[in-house]
Amino acid sequence: MKQLSLMLKPASSTCNMACGYCFYADEGKRRNVANYGIMTQETAAAVISSVFCDLSDGDKIVFAFQGGEPTIAGLSFYEYFISEVEKQTVKAAVSYALQTNGILADETWCEFFKRHNFLVGLSLDGYMELHNSNRTTIGGVGTFSRVMKAKKLLDKYAVDYNILAVLTNAMARHPQKVWNFIANVGVRYIQFIPCLDELGPRNFYNFYSAIFPLWKRHKSYVSVKLFEDIIDMFIYGRATACGLNGQCQPQFVVEADGGVYPCDFYALDEFKLGNLTKDSLRQTFESQVSKEFRAKRAVARICEKCRYRPSCNGGCKRQFFAICGHDKDFCGYSMLLDEILPQL
Repeated sequence: MKQLSLMLKPASSTCNMACGYCFYADEGKRRNVANYGIMTQETAAAVISSVFCDLSDGDKIVFAFQGGEPTIAGLSFYEYFISEVEKQTVKAAVSYALQTNGILADETWCEFFKRHNFLVGLSLDGYMELHNSNRTTIGGVGTFSRVMKAKKLLDKYAVDYNILAVLTNAMARHPQKVWNFIANVGVRYIQFIPCLDELGPRNFYNFYSAIFPLWKRHKSYVSVKLFEDIIDMFIYGRATACGLNGQCQPQFVVEADGGVYPCDFYALDEFKLGNLTKDSLRQTFESQVSKEFRAKRAVARICEKCRYRPSCNGGCKRQFFAICGHDKDFCGYSMLLDEILPQL
């Protein structure tokens, strides 16, 4: 039985916000085509057909939509996409996810998410001042109140969702305030994503070191993804986060034109694996670019004698500098593991 996941960008890098740290906007500028626009129905149908030709009855497939801002593709796009999936003759177990900034997430969207059992990721960077410092409209207006409105609607419609927060240096300086906000607004699932070009290993360590005892003492369980990933890796021996064990596996990132890339952080021309309007998923996986991307890499000098090397092997190569690589003698991840693993 195969278990596959596709990250689709139906609106490419199009967005109705102008976040100060948006890596995908920068990534687009480094391609020959910065923005592929809105995925057409013809492209969507071709992508679905290419995926299902490599699936068998009983396989599992997750279609995860990201951006830019994926809701800009419009509700009709998703209704069409799901109708095309339901026409496929292969009896695979299909599930859907969508990452959104929440600006367009009104009652109609939330009803749709609930009806089709979407897992929604909502981008929210903690309390108002922190969130509004980076997450603004194109006109520079903070979006905190609009995102909180979207959160209330997701709660109202009982949509399964988690919070995605970007861990910046500013956030790392205020772990207590961040945790108080999480507790006060009833966040149950949260993932902190290191800000790639800003966060350093010491701030990474300081933040999580301060959050950990607050998490342990909290009166009801809150899922903090990194802590759960560490439990899965070091207690149960399974890697539940991309790159956690230092081994890259293609995510199958599908741009609006059908182009396939091995990772959201590497959606660049030189890493293109093929195009699902003409190639099968298997062909993109078996391409030479894919093989080179998945090849084991040499670890940094700081990792050579690390006690966690057998499990970590340098971790995610794109997040390495935010967690470990800024300092030649300090790894925020290994320091955190030293502190919390005995307690876990």
